[in-house]
Amino acid sequence: MRHKSTLRRLLRYLRPYGFLAAASLVLAAAAVAMTLYIPILTGDAVDLIVERGQVDFEALRPLLVRIAAVAALTGAAQWLMNLCNNRLALCTVRDIRAAAFRKLQVLPMAYLDSHSSGETVSRVIADADQLSDGLLMGFTQLFTGVITIAGTFGFMLSVNLSITLVVVLVTPVSLLVAAFIARRTYAMFSLQSQTRGEQTALIDEMIGGQKLVQAFGQEAAVLERFDEVNERLRSCSLRAIFFSSITNPATRFVNGLVYAGVGVVGALLAMRGGISVGQLTCFLSYANQFTKPFNEISGVVTELQNALACAGRVFDLIDAPPEPADDPAAKPMGDFRGAVSLERVSFAYTPEQRLIEDFCLSVRPGQRVAIVGPTGCGKTTLINLLMRFYDVRAGAIRVDGTDIRAMRRADLRAGYGMVLQDTWLKSATIRENIAMGRPDASDAEIEAAARQAHAHSFIRRLPQGYDTVLQNGGESLSQGQRQLLCIARVMLCLPPMLILDEATSSIDTRTEARIQSAFAAMMEGRTSFIVAHRLSTIREADVILVMRDGRVVEQGSHAQLLAQGGFYAALYNSQFAP
Repeated sequence: MRHKSTLRRLLRYLRPYGFLAAASLVLAAAAVAMTLYIPILTGDAVDLIVERGQVDFEALRPLLVRIAAVAALTGAAQWLMNLCNNRLALCTVRDIRAAAFRKLQVLPMAYLDSHSSGETVSRVIADADQLSDGLLMGFTQLFTGVITIAGTFGFMLSVNLSITLVVVLVTPVSLLVAAFIARRTYAMFSLQSQTRGEQTALIDEMIGGQKLVQAFGQEAAVLERFDEVNERLRSCSLRAIFFSSITNPATRFVNGLVYAGVGVVGALLAMRGGISVGQLTCFLSYANQFTKPFNEISGVVTELQNALACAGRVFDLIDAPPEPADDPAAKPMGDFRGAVSLERVSFAYTPEQRLIEDFCLSVRPGQRVAIVGPTGCGKTTLINLLMRFYDVRAGAIRVDGTDIRAMRRADLRAGYGMVLQDTWLKSATIRENIAMGRPDASDAEIEAAARQAHAHSFIRRLPQGYDTVLQNGGESLSQGQRQLLCIARVMLCLPPMLILDEATSSIDTRTEARIQSAFAAMMEGRTSFIVAHRLSTIREADVILVMRDGRVVEQGSHAQLLAQGGFYAALYNSQFAP
Protein backbone atom coordinates (compact mmCIF):
# COMPACT_ATOMS: atom_id res chain seq x y z
CA MET A 1 0.00 0.00 0.00
CA ARG A 2 2.92 2.32 0.65
CA HIS A 3 3.93 2.47 -3.02
CA LYS A 4 0.34 3.36 -3.98
CA SER A 5 0.32 6.35 -1.63
CA THR A 6 3.76 7.34 -2.94
CA LEU A 7 2.44 7.17 -6.51
CA ARG A 8 -0.55 9.37 -5.64
CA ARG A 9 1.80 11.84 -3.98
CA LEU A 10 3.99 11.85 -7.07
CA LEU A 11 1.02 12.54 -9.32
CA ARG A 12 0.25 15.66 -7.27
CA TYR A 13 3.72 16.98 -8.10
CA LEU A 14 3.07 16.22 -11.78
CA ARG A 15 -0.22 18.13 -11.83
CA PRO A 16 1.27 21.63 -12.49
CA TYR A 17 2.86 20.26 -15.67
CA GLY A 18 -0.30 18.64 -17.01
CA PHE A 19 -0.01 20.61 -20.25
CA LEU A 20 3.35 18.94 -20.93
CA ALA A 21 1.83 15.52 -20.24
CA ALA A 22 -1.08 16.34 -22.59
CA ALA A 23 1.31 17.51 -25.30
CA SER A 24 3.36 14.36 -24.85
CA LEU A 25 0.24 12.22 -25.21
CA VAL A 26 -0.83 14.02 -28.38
CA LEU A 27 2.64 13.71 -29.88
CA ALA A 28 2.83 10.05 -28.83
CA ALA A 29 -0.52 9.38 -30.49
CA ALA A 30 0.65 11.11 -33.67
CA ALA A 31 3.95 9.23 -33.70
CA VAL A 32 2.22 5.90 -33.11
CA ALA A 33 -0.42 6.55 -35.76
CA MET A 34 2.24 7.33 -38.34
CA THR A 35 4.34 4.36 -37.22
CA LEU A 36 1.35 2.06 -37.68
CA TYR A 37 0.54 3.62 -41.04
CA ILE A 38 3.95 2.66 -42.45
CA PRO A 39 3.26 -1.16 -42.39
CA ILE A 40 0.06 -0.54 -44.38
CA LEU A 41 2.05 1.37 -46.98
CA THR A 42 4.72 -1.33 -46.89
CA GLY A 43 2.07 -4.06 -47.41
CA ASP A 44 0.64 -2.16 -50.38
CA ALA A 45 4.16 -1.87 -51.79
CA VAL A 46 4.75 -5.62 -51.35
CA ASP A 47 1.53 -6.40 -53.21
CA LEU A 48 2.83 -4.30 -56.15
CA ILE A 49 5.99 -6.42 -56.48
CA VAL A 50 4.77 -9.88 -55.43
CA GLU A 51 4.96 -11.49 -58.86
CA ARG A 52 8.06 -11.79 -61.03
CA GLY A 53 8.16 -9.36 -63.91
CA GLN A 54 4.99 -7.58 -62.81
CA VAL A 55 6.30 -4.70 -60.71
CA ASP A 56 4.14 -1.57 -60.94
CA PHE A 57 6.87 1.07 -60.66
CA GLU A 58 4.45 3.94 -61.35
CA ALA A 59 2.32 3.04 -58.33
CA LEU A 60 5.34 2.03 -56.21
CA ARG A 61 7.22 5.35 -56.51
CA PRO A 62 4.62 7.56 -54.69
CA LEU A 63 4.27 4.87 -52.00
CA LEU A 64 8.01 5.00 -51.29
CA VAL A 65 7.91 8.82 -51.15
CA ARG A 66 4.95 8.64 -48.77
CA ILE A 67 6.78 6.11 -46.56
CA ALA A 68 9.82 8.43 -46.38
CA ALA A 69 7.65 11.47 -45.54
CA VAL A 70 5.71 9.60 -42.84
CA ALA A 71 8.98 8.29 -41.32
CA ALA A 72 10.39 11.85 -41.19
CA LEU A 73 7.23 13.20 -39.52
CA THR A 74 7.34 10.28 -37.06
CA GLY A 75 10.91 11.16 -36.11
CA ALA A 76 9.98 14.83 -35.58
CA ALA A 77 6.98 13.89 -33.40
CA GLN A 78 9.12 11.53 -31.30
CA TRP A 79 11.79 14.23 -30.83
CA LEU A 80 9.20 16.75 -29.63
CA MET A 81 7.62 14.11 -27.38
CA ASN A 82 11.02 13.35 -25.80
CA LEU A 83 11.55 17.08 -25.29
CA CYS A 84 8.23 17.35 -23.40
CA ASN A 85 9.00 14.22 -21.38
CA ASN A 86 12.44 15.46 -20.36
CA ARG A 87 11.05 18.79 -19.24
CA LEU A 88 8.16 17.11 -17.41
CA ALA A 89 10.42 14.68 -15.51
CA LEU A 90 13.16 17.18 -14.67
CA CYS A 91 10.76 19.94 -13.58
CA THR A 92 8.89 17.50 -11.35
CA VAL A 93 12.09 16.26 -9.69
CA ARG A 94 13.31 19.85 -9.39
CA ASP A 95 10.17 20.71 -7.40
CA ILE A 96 10.50 17.62 -5.20
CA ARG A 97 14.17 18.34 -4.53
CA ALA A 98 13.37 22.00 -3.79
CA ALA A 99 10.66 20.88 -1.33
CA ALA A 100 13.17 18.56 0.35
CA PHE A 101 15.76 21.34 0.63
CA ARG A 102 13.15 23.77 2.00
CA LYS A 103 12.29 21.16 4.62
CA LEU A 104 15.97 20.97 5.59
CA GLN A 105 15.82 24.65 6.52
CA VAL A 106 12.99 24.11 9.04
CA LEU A 107 13.84 20.68 10.42
CA PRO A 108 14.44 20.65 14.17
CA MET A 109 17.97 20.08 15.41
CA ALA A 110 16.77 16.80 16.90
CA TYR A 111 16.26 15.40 13.37
CA LEU A 112 19.63 16.61 12.08
CA ASP A 113 21.39 15.28 15.18
CA SER A 114 19.80 11.84 14.76
CA HIS A 115 20.38 11.43 10.98
CA SER A 116 23.79 11.39 9.34
CA SER A 117 24.44 14.15 6.84
CA GLY A 118 25.52 11.66 4.16
CA GLU A 119 22.25 9.72 4.42
CA THR A 120 20.26 12.96 4.15
CA VAL A 121 22.34 14.07 1.15
CA SER A 122 21.68 10.68 -0.47
CA ARG A 123 17.93 11.28 -0.24
CA VAL A 124 18.09 14.75 -1.78
CA ILE A 125 20.61 13.92 -4.53
CA ALA A 126 20.92 10.20 -5.35
CA ASP A 127 17.32 9.17 -4.67
CA ALA A 128 15.99 12.19 -6.55
CA ASP A 129 18.20 11.27 -9.53
CA GLN A 130 16.87 7.70 -9.51
CA LEU A 131 13.34 9.10 -9.42
CA SER A 132 14.12 11.35 -12.40
CA ASP A 133 15.40 8.40 -14.44
CA GLY A 134 12.32 6.34 -13.59
CA LEU A 135 9.92 9.13 -14.51
CA LEU A 136 11.69 9.80 -17.79
CA MET A 137 11.52 6.16 -18.80
CA GLY A 138 7.89 6.00 -17.71
CA PHE A 139 6.83 9.04 -19.72
CA THR A 140 8.87 8.08 -22.77
CA GLN A 141 7.87 4.42 -23.03
CA LEU A 142 4.64 4.10 -21.08
CA PHE A 143 2.64 6.64 -23.08
CA THR A 144 3.93 5.37 -26.40
CA GLY A 145 3.47 1.73 -25.38
CA VAL A 146 -0.15 2.06 -24.30
CA ILE A 147 -1.12 4.03 -27.42
CA THR A 148 0.78 1.56 -29.64
CA ILE A 149 -1.11 -1.37 -28.15
CA ALA A 150 -4.48 0.33 -28.64
CA GLY A 151 -3.64 1.59 -32.14
CA THR A 152 -2.18 -1.70 -33.34
CA PHE A 153 -5.21 -3.57 -32.05
CA GLY A 154 -7.50 -1.30 -34.06
CA PHE A 155 -5.45 -1.64 -37.25
CA MET A 156 -5.29 -5.44 -36.92
CA LEU A 157 -9.03 -5.69 -36.42
CA SER A 158 -9.54 -3.74 -39.63
CA VAL A 159 -7.40 -6.26 -41.54
CA ASN A 160 -8.35 -9.69 -40.17
CA LEU A 161 -10.26 -10.81 -37.07
CA SER A 162 -8.91 -14.38 -36.70
CA ILE A 163 -5.23 -13.40 -36.68
CA THR A 164 -6.02 -10.51 -34.30
CA LEU A 165 -7.51 -13.01 -31.85
CA VAL A 166 -4.29 -15.08 -31.92
CA VAL A 167 -2.28 -11.98 -31.01
CA VAL A 168 -4.67 -10.64 -28.36
CA LEU A 169 -5.22 -13.94 -26.54
CA VAL A 170 -1.54 -14.82 -26.12
CA THR A 171 0.11 -11.42 -25.54
CA PRO A 172 -1.48 -10.54 -22.11
CA VAL A 173 0.43 -13.48 -20.60
CA SER A 174 3.53 -11.28 -20.70
CA LEU A 175 1.74 -8.60 -18.66
CA LEU A 176 0.78 -11.17 -16.03
CA VAL A 177 4.41 -12.25 -15.78
CA ALA A 178 5.58 -8.63 -15.48
CA ALA A 179 2.98 -7.80 -12.81
CA PHE A 180 3.91 -10.90 -10.80
CA ILE A 181 7.59 -9.92 -10.76
CA ALA A 182 6.95 -6.19 -10.15
CA ARG A 183 4.98 -6.87 -6.98
CA ARG A 184 8.00 -8.63 -5.51
CA THR A 185 10.70 -6.20 -6.58
CA TYR A 186 9.46 -3.04 -4.77
CA ALA A 187 10.75 -4.21 -1.38
CA MET A 188 14.07 -5.19 -2.97
CA PHE A 189 14.56 -1.78 -4.56
CA SER A 190 13.55 -0.10 -1.29
CA LEU A 191 16.27 -2.02 0.57
CA GLN A 192 18.73 -1.11 -2.19
CA SER A 193 17.98 2.61 -1.72
CA GLN A 194 18.38 2.38 2.06
CA THR A 195 21.72 0.57 1.75
CA ARG A 196 22.90 3.10 -0.84
CA GLY A 197 22.07 5.88 1.63
CA GLU A 198 24.04 4.08 4.35
CA GLN A 199 27.03 3.79 2.02
CA THR A 200 26.84 7.49 1.07
CA ALA A 201 26.72 8.42 4.76
CA LEU A 202 29.83 6.33 5.46
CA ILE A 203 31.75 7.85 2.53
CA ASP A 204 30.76 11.38 3.60
CA GLU A 205 31.85 10.67 7.18
CA MET A 206 35.18 9.17 6.18
CA ILE A 207 36.06 11.94 3.69
CA GLY A 208 35.29 14.55 6.36
CA GLY A 209 37.53 12.80 8.88
CA GLN A 210 40.21 11.44 6.56
CA LYS A 211 43.03 13.19 8.40
CA LEU A 212 42.05 11.59 11.69
CA VAL A 213 41.53 8.21 10.04
CA GLN A 214 45.09 8.29 8.73
CA ALA A 215 46.50 9.81 11.91
CA PHE A 216 45.16 6.92 13.98
CA GLY A 217 46.00 4.29 11.36
CA GLN A 218 42.39 3.23 10.88
CA GLU A 219 42.52 2.84 7.10
CA ALA A 220 42.20 -0.95 7.28
CA ALA A 221 39.27 -0.79 9.72
CA VAL A 222 37.49 1.79 7.57
CA LEU A 223 38.07 -0.29 4.44
CA GLU A 224 36.68 -3.35 6.22
CA ARG A 225 33.61 -1.39 7.28
CA PHE A 226 33.16 -0.02 3.76
CA ASP A 227 33.57 -3.47 2.23
CA GLU A 228 30.84 -4.81 4.51
CA VAL A 229 28.37 -2.08 3.48
CA ASN A 230 29.46 -2.34 -0.16
CA GLU A 231 28.92 -6.10 -0.11
CA ARG A 232 25.42 -5.66 1.32
CA LEU A 233 24.68 -3.10 -1.41
CA ARG A 234 26.02 -5.51 -4.05
CA SER A 235 23.91 -8.34 -2.67
CA CYS A 236 20.61 -6.46 -2.45
CA SER A 237 21.24 -4.69 -5.79
CA LEU A 238 22.03 -7.99 -7.50
CA ARG A 239 18.89 -9.54 -6.05
CA ALA A 240 16.70 -6.62 -7.14
CA ILE A 241 18.23 -6.43 -10.62
CA PHE A 242 18.17 -10.21 -11.13
CA PHE A 243 14.47 -10.57 -10.33
CA SER A 244 13.56 -7.47 -12.31
CA SER A 245 15.62 -8.65 -15.30
CA ILE A 246 13.59 -11.88 -15.49
CA THR A 247 10.76 -9.75 -16.85
CA ASN A 248 12.32 -9.05 -20.23
CA PRO A 249 13.23 -12.60 -21.34
CA ALA A 250 9.88 -13.90 -20.04
CA THR A 251 7.91 -11.37 -22.06
CA ARG A 252 10.15 -11.88 -25.10
CA PHE A 253 9.40 -15.61 -24.97
CA VAL A 254 5.68 -14.85 -25.04
CA ASN A 255 6.23 -12.39 -27.88
CA GLY A 256 8.05 -15.07 -29.86
CA LEU A 257 5.05 -17.34 -29.49
CA VAL A 258 2.80 -14.55 -30.74
CA TYR A 259 4.99 -13.92 -33.79
CA ALA A 260 5.14 -17.64 -34.62
CA GLY A 261 1.36 -17.95 -34.23
CA VAL A 262 0.73 -15.01 -36.55
CA GLY A 263 3.18 -16.41 -39.10
CA VAL A 264 1.57 -19.87 -39.14
CA VAL A 265 -2.06 -18.72 -39.13
CA GLY A 266 -1.35 -15.93 -41.61
CA ALA A 267 0.50 -18.24 -44.00
CA LEU A 268 -2.39 -20.73 -43.97
CA LEU A 269 -4.86 -17.90 -44.69
CA ALA A 270 -2.66 -16.54 -47.49
CA MET A 271 -2.44 -19.98 -49.09
CA ARG A 272 -6.24 -20.17 -49.08
CA GLY A 273 -6.53 -16.65 -50.46
CA GLY A 274 -7.95 -15.21 -47.24
CA ILE A 275 -5.32 -12.44 -47.16
CA SER A 276 -2.72 -11.15 -49.57
CA VAL A 277 1.04 -11.52 -49.06
CA GLY A 278 1.24 -7.78 -48.42
CA GLN A 279 -1.41 -8.05 -45.70
CA LEU A 280 0.54 -10.93 -44.11
CA THR A 281 3.66 -8.76 -44.15
CA CYS A 282 1.65 -5.97 -42.54
CA PHE A 283 0.34 -8.36 -39.87
CA LEU A 284 3.79 -9.70 -39.01
CA SER A 285 4.96 -6.12 -38.57
CA TYR A 286 1.93 -5.38 -36.37
CA ALA A 287 2.57 -8.51 -34.31
CA ASN A 288 6.04 -7.17 -33.51
CA GLN A 289 4.73 -3.69 -32.82
CA PHE A 290 1.90 -5.01 -30.65
CA THR A 291 4.14 -7.20 -28.47
CA LYS A 292 7.10 -4.80 -28.23
CA PRO A 293 5.27 -2.32 -25.92
CA PHE A 294 4.56 -5.17 -23.51
CA ASN A 295 8.33 -5.65 -23.20
CA GLU A 296 8.85 -1.93 -22.72
CA ILE A 297 5.99 -1.57 -20.26
CA SER A 298 7.29 -4.48 -18.19
CA GLY A 299 10.70 -2.78 -18.09
CA VAL A 300 9.06 0.52 -17.19
CA VAL A 301 7.13 -1.14 -14.36
CA THR A 302 10.37 -2.50 -12.94
CA GLU A 303 12.09 0.88 -13.21
CA LEU A 304 9.08 2.60 -11.66
CA GLN A 305 9.33 0.26 -8.67
CA ASN A 306 12.86 1.56 -8.12
CA ALA A 307 11.73 5.15 -8.70
CA LEU A 308 8.83 4.82 -6.25
CA ALA A 309 11.13 3.33 -3.60
CA CYS A 310 13.46 6.33 -4.00
CA ALA A 311 10.52 8.75 -4.04
CA GLY A 312 9.29 7.23 -0.79
CA ARG A 313 12.61 8.05 0.90
CA VAL A 314 12.53 11.64 -0.37
CA PHE A 315 8.92 12.03 0.77
CA ASP A 316 9.88 10.66 4.20
CA LEU A 317 12.29 13.60 4.47
CA ILE A 318 9.69 16.07 3.21
CA ASP A 319 7.14 14.68 5.69
CA ALA A 320 9.47 14.84 8.68
CA PRO A 321 7.91 17.04 11.38
CA PRO A 322 9.31 20.59 11.12
CA GLU A 323 10.17 22.83 14.02
CA PRO A 324 7.02 23.85 15.89
CA ALA A 325 5.62 26.95 14.23
CA ASP A 326 6.17 30.33 15.83
CA ASP A 327 3.37 31.59 18.03
CA PRO A 328 0.83 33.25 15.66
CA ALA A 329 0.36 35.97 18.26
CA ALA A 330 4.10 36.72 18.40
CA LYS A 331 4.86 40.37 17.81
CA PRO A 332 8.02 41.64 16.13
CA MET A 333 10.65 42.29 18.79
CA GLY A 334 12.50 45.57 18.93
CA ASP A 335 16.00 46.01 20.31
CA PHE A 336 16.71 43.68 23.23
CA ARG A 337 17.98 45.09 26.52
CA GLY A 338 19.55 41.71 27.28
CA ALA A 339 17.85 40.60 30.51
CA VAL A 340 17.79 36.79 30.45
CA SER A 341 16.19 34.53 33.02
CA LEU A 342 15.80 30.76 33.22
CA GLU A 343 12.96 29.69 35.49
CA ARG A 344 13.07 26.10 36.74
CA VAL A 345 14.16 24.81 33.36
CA SER A 346 14.31 21.07 32.74
CA PHE A 347 15.52 19.43 29.55
CA ALA A 348 16.75 16.07 28.23
CA TYR A 349 17.53 14.96 24.70
CA THR A 350 15.91 11.60 25.44
CA PRO A 351 13.36 10.93 28.19
CA GLU A 352 15.44 8.19 29.79
CA GLN A 353 18.62 10.32 30.05
CA ARG A 354 18.31 13.26 32.44
CA LEU A 355 20.47 16.29 31.74
CA ILE A 356 19.22 19.67 33.05
CA GLU A 357 16.71 19.73 35.87
CA ASP A 358 15.10 22.60 37.77
CA PHE A 359 17.70 25.08 36.47
CA CYS A 360 17.33 28.72 37.55
CA LEU A 361 19.38 31.71 36.41
CA SER A 362 18.89 35.47 36.26
CA VAL A 363 21.18 37.64 34.12
CA ARG A 364 21.00 41.41 34.13
CA PRO A 365 21.48 43.43 30.93
CA GLY A 366 25.16 43.86 30.13
CA GLN A 367 26.39 41.12 32.46
CA ARG A 368 29.14 38.79 31.37
CA VAL A 369 28.25 35.27 32.45
CA ALA A 370 30.84 32.53 32.21
CA ILE A 371 29.71 28.90 32.21
CA VAL A 372 32.23 26.27 33.27
CA GLY A 373 32.12 22.66 34.29
CA PRO A 374 33.27 19.19 33.30
CA THR A 375 32.44 17.66 29.93
CA GLY A 376 28.80 16.61 29.63
CA CYS A 377 27.53 18.85 32.40
CA GLY A 378 25.16 20.73 30.07
CA LYS A 379 27.08 23.84 28.99
CA THR A 380 26.46 23.49 25.25
CA THR A 381 22.93 22.26 25.91
CA LEU A 382 22.26 25.51 27.77
CA ILE A 383 23.43 27.44 24.68
CA ASN A 384 21.09 25.35 22.49
CA LEU A 385 18.20 26.26 24.77
CA LEU A 386 19.05 29.96 24.81
CA MET A 387 19.08 30.02 21.00
CA ARG A 388 15.94 27.87 20.94
CA PHE A 389 17.52 25.16 18.84
CA TYR A 390 15.66 22.95 21.32
CA ASP A 391 12.63 23.86 23.44
CA VAL A 392 12.66 23.26 27.18
CA ARG A 393 10.68 20.31 28.51
CA ALA A 394 9.57 22.24 31.60
CA GLY A 395 9.99 25.77 32.94
CA ALA A 396 10.62 28.83 30.81
CA ILE A 397 13.41 30.98 29.38
CA ARG A 398 12.63 34.68 29.20
CA VAL A 399 14.40 37.52 27.42
CA ASP A 400 13.41 40.99 28.64
CA GLY A 401 10.54 39.33 30.49
CA THR A 402 9.07 37.57 27.42
CA ASP A 403 9.01 33.79 27.12
CA ILE A 404 11.17 32.96 24.08
CA ARG A 405 8.48 30.50 22.93
CA ALA A 406 6.24 33.53 22.44
CA MET A 407 8.83 35.14 20.15
CA ARG A 408 9.59 34.49 16.52
CA ARG A 409 12.75 32.43 16.25
CA ALA A 410 14.22 34.82 13.69
CA ASP A 411 13.80 37.76 16.09
CA LEU A 412 15.32 35.85 19.00
CA ARG A 413 18.32 34.61 17.03
CA ALA A 414 18.89 38.03 15.49
CA GLY A 415 19.44 39.27 19.04
CA TYR A 416 22.38 36.90 19.57
CA GLY A 417 25.85 36.81 18.11
CA MET A 418 27.41 33.37 18.26
CA VAL A 419 30.98 32.11 17.93
CA LEU A 420 31.40 28.37 18.37
CA GLN A 421 34.42 26.15 18.81
CA ASP A 422 33.45 24.37 15.57
CA THR A 423 33.84 26.86 12.76
CA TRP A 424 31.61 26.88 9.68
CA LEU A 425 32.41 28.78 6.50
CA LYS A 426 30.40 28.54 3.31
CA SER A 427 31.84 28.20 -0.20
CA ALA A 428 32.06 31.89 -1.03
CA THR A 429 34.50 34.78 -0.75
CA ILE A 430 35.95 35.84 2.59
CA ARG A 431 34.01 39.09 2.24
CA GLU A 432 30.71 37.19 1.87
CA ASN A 433 31.55 34.94 4.81
CA ILE A 434 32.21 37.86 7.14
CA ALA A 435 29.06 39.67 5.92
CA MET A 436 26.85 36.61 6.38
CA GLY A 437 24.83 38.26 9.16
CA ARG A 438 24.80 41.65 7.40
CA PRO A 439 24.85 41.15 3.62
CA ASP A 440 24.36 44.90 3.10
CA ALA A 441 27.52 45.85 5.04
CA SER A 442 29.98 48.10 3.23
CA ASP A 443 33.53 47.06 2.41
CA ALA A 444 34.82 49.53 5.02
CA GLU A 445 32.64 47.96 7.73
CA ILE A 446 33.74 44.46 6.77
CA GLU A 447 37.39 45.48 6.89
CA ALA A 448 36.91 47.23 10.26
CA ALA A 449 35.36 44.06 11.72
CA ALA A 450 38.26 41.99 10.37
CA ARG A 451 40.75 44.40 11.96
CA GLN A 452 38.97 44.13 15.30
CA ALA A 453 39.15 40.33 15.04
CA HIS A 454 42.87 40.56 14.05
CA ALA A 455 42.06 38.77 10.79
CA HIS A 456 42.89 41.64 8.42
CA SER A 457 46.62 40.91 8.28
CA PHE A 458 46.32 37.30 7.09
CA ILE A 459 43.42 38.14 4.75
CA ARG A 460 45.54 40.81 3.08
CA ARG A 461 48.28 38.24 2.41
CA LEU A 462 45.91 35.94 0.51
CA PRO A 463 46.10 36.02 -3.33
CA GLN A 464 42.79 37.87 -3.80
CA GLY A 465 42.49 39.33 -0.31
CA TYR A 466 38.87 39.69 0.75
CA ASP A 467 37.77 38.33 -2.64
CA THR A 468 39.54 35.00 -2.06
CA VAL A 469 37.02 32.20 -2.59
CA LEU A 470 36.93 29.56 0.14
CA GLN A 471 36.15 25.95 -0.75
CA ASN A 472 35.33 22.91 1.40
CA GLY A 473 34.65 24.95 4.50
CA GLY A 474 37.87 26.94 4.22
CA GLU A 475 40.22 23.91 4.31
CA SER A 476 42.96 26.06 2.78
CA LEU A 477 43.03 28.13 5.99
CA SER A 478 44.24 27.06 9.39
CA GLN A 479 41.73 26.30 12.12
CA GLY A 480 42.75 29.49 13.92
CA GLN A 481 42.26 31.61 10.80
CA ARG A 482 38.81 30.13 10.25
CA GLN A 483 37.91 30.97 13.84
CA LEU A 484 39.10 34.56 13.37
CA LEU A 485 36.74 34.92 10.39
CA CYS A 486 33.85 33.65 12.52
CA ILE A 487 34.74 36.18 15.21
CA ALA A 488 34.85 38.96 12.59
CA ARG A 489 31.40 37.84 11.42
CA VAL A 490 29.98 38.52 14.89
CA MET A 491 31.91 41.75 15.35
CA LEU A 492 30.33 43.07 12.16
CA CYS A 493 26.79 42.44 13.48
CA LEU A 494 27.31 43.56 17.12
CA PRO A 495 24.03 42.15 18.45
CA PRO A 496 22.81 42.97 21.98
CA MET A 497 23.61 39.49 23.30
CA LEU A 498 26.66 37.32 22.70
CA ILE A 499 27.39 33.61 23.00
CA LEU A 500 31.06 32.62 22.90
CA ASP A 501 31.52 28.85 23.08
CA GLU A 502 35.28 28.25 23.26
CA ALA A 503 35.61 31.08 20.74
CA THR A 504 39.42 31.26 21.02
CA SER A 505 40.19 27.56 21.40
CA SER A 506 42.21 27.35 18.15
CA ILE A 507 44.05 30.67 18.43
CA ASP A 508 47.63 31.15 19.61
CA THR A 509 48.24 32.75 22.99
CA ARG A 510 49.50 36.08 21.62
CA THR A 511 46.55 36.53 19.24
CA GLU A 512 44.20 35.35 21.98
CA ALA A 513 45.32 38.19 24.24
CA ARG A 514 44.48 40.67 21.47
CA ILE A 515 41.15 38.97 20.75
CA GLN A 516 40.26 39.04 24.44
CA SER A 517 40.78 42.79 24.50
CA ALA A 518 38.59 43.11 21.39
CA PHE A 519 35.99 40.87 23.03
CA ALA A 520 36.09 43.00 26.16
CA ALA A 521 35.31 46.10 24.09
CA MET A 522 32.61 44.23 22.15
CA MET A 523 30.99 42.85 25.31
CA GLU A 524 30.81 46.25 26.95
CA GLY A 525 27.11 46.87 27.64
CA ARG A 526 26.10 43.54 26.04
CA THR A 527 24.81 40.46 27.81
CA SER A 528 27.38 37.78 27.17
CA PHE A 529 27.47 34.04 27.79
CA ILE A 530 30.98 32.62 27.69
CA VAL A 531 31.61 28.87 27.66
CA ALA A 532 35.24 28.08 28.36
CA HIS A 533 37.41 25.12 29.33
CA ARG A 534 40.48 27.29 29.86
CA LEU A 535 39.44 29.00 33.08
CA SER A 536 42.15 31.64 32.69
CA THR A 537 40.05 33.25 29.91
CA ILE A 538 37.05 34.03 32.14
CA ARG A 539 38.58 35.80 35.13
CA GLU A 540 36.95 39.09 34.18
CA ALA A 541 33.43 37.66 33.98
CA ASP A 542 30.86 39.32 36.22
CA VAL A 543 29.36 35.99 37.19
CA ILE A 544 30.78 32.49 36.82
CA LEU A 545 28.31 29.62 36.82
CA VAL A 546 29.83 26.29 37.77
CA MET A 547 27.72 23.47 36.33
CA ARG A 548 27.73 19.84 37.31
CA ASP A 549 25.25 17.18 36.21
CA GLY A 550 22.88 19.78 34.76
CA ARG A 551 22.78 21.98 37.84
CA VAL A 552 24.53 25.15 38.97
CA VAL A 553 26.55 24.02 41.97
CA GLU A 554 28.48 27.28 42.52
CA GLN A 555 28.00 30.86 41.46
CA GLY A 556 30.07 34.01 41.93
CA SER A 557 33.07 35.95 40.71
CA HIS A 558 36.45 34.39 40.06
CA ALA A 559 37.88 35.65 43.36
CA GLN A 560 34.80 34.60 45.35
CA LEU A 561 34.80 31.09 43.95
CA LEU A 562 38.50 30.61 44.60
CA ALA A 563 38.01 31.81 48.16
CA GLN A 564 35.24 29.24 48.67
CA GLY A 565 37.70 26.46 47.88
CA GLY A 566 34.96 24.34 46.28
CA PHE A 567 34.48 22.60 42.93
CA TYR A 568 35.53 25.65 40.87
CA ALA A 569 38.73 26.06 42.88
CA ALA A 570 39.54 22.41 42.26
CA LEU A 571 38.91 22.82 38.51
CA TYR A 572 41.00 26.00 38.36
CA ASN A 573 43.94 24.60 40.31
CA SER A 574 43.92 21.40 38.24
CA GLN A 575 45.26 23.49 35.31
CA PHE A 576 48.50 24.00 37.18
CA ALA A 577 48.83 20.54 38.67
CA PRO A 578 52.07 18.77 37.77
